[in-house]
Amino acid sequence: MTSVLEQLRAMTVVVADTGEVAAVKRYEPVDCTTNPSLVLAASKDPASEEMIAREIAAGRAKGLSPEQITATLTVAVGAELTKLVPGRVSTEVDARLSFDTQASVARAHDIVADYAARGVDKSRILIKLASTWEGIRAAEVLQKEGIDCNLTLLFCMAQAVACADAGAFLISPFVGRITDWHKAAEGVENYAPEEDPGVKSVRKIYDYYKSNGIGTVVMGASFRNAGQIKALAGCDNLTIAPALLDELSRDEADLPRVLSPDAASGMAPITMDEATFRWELNADAMATEKLAEGIRKFDADHRKLIELVAAR
Repeated sequence: MTSVLEQLRAMTVVVADTGEVAAVKRYEPVDCTTNPSLVLAASKDPASEEMIAREIAAGRAKGLSPEQITATLTVAVGAELTKLVPGRVSTEVDARLSFDTQASVARAHDIVADYAARGVDKSRILIKLASTWEGIRAAEVLQKEGIDCNLTLLFCMAQAVACADAGAFLISPFVGRITDWHKAAEGVENYAPEEDPGVKSVRKIYDYYKSNGIGTVVMGASFRNAGQIKALAGCDNLTIAPALLDELSRDEADLPRVLSPDAASGMAPITMDEATFRWELNADAMATEKLAEGIRKFDADHRKLIELVAAR
């Protein structure tokens, strides 16, 4: 019997939501990702420990600060991952730059240059930016330069429309975090997959994109359980943590396709300018709170990683 994971791979690009070498080798995803949060986890991974120690030592020998070494470390982990996956590695721009378009573009250029110095072409990476208005504008600049972007921390349709208008290569709507907010706000313990707010949000975005011929890839992210993943079978991409990849690999149930471009409902195009974007984001308490919280959390992990490098 074919596992759910293998059935999913037949209809969706499976991405590993991890920077751990051992997990990537085991599950053989098409793409994977790296950011300070995942590098922190990878620092405890025996398969990555030697490479991380080597990168820190090399940075120290060059007289780099812990912050500078941290910047190169994220790329170093990403460069190792490009040897293990046939597709792309998403690499995050510092969260503290989420409201600075010019600084985000400059940091993206540094990331691309660092990868190039390690023999990795820009076609193998995605620059990961928060889906703020400024982050989306940075993506617009980078896409015109031929640097593909992954717009993350995406929680609402206004963000999805603005990302599409900017020509973003890929978006990462955060299923689990949307659900977390609604559980707390509504006092609900669990949702059936068809009623899950995170699942419904991604389905609506997918429908809008396919209805309007938008080429931006929809990649569901931040899953809390396998049911959410199954409810989005057929989505362009799904980025899945190792524990859930393992669960899906052991599940031999039948997996029906849920999302398909042919089933798009014909949603009308939505006009999105800066004022509309900011108003709609402000009007959506969940999206406003989760975007701000996500940026703070990414920044906190970035600072933890700097502290780890400094300690070593």
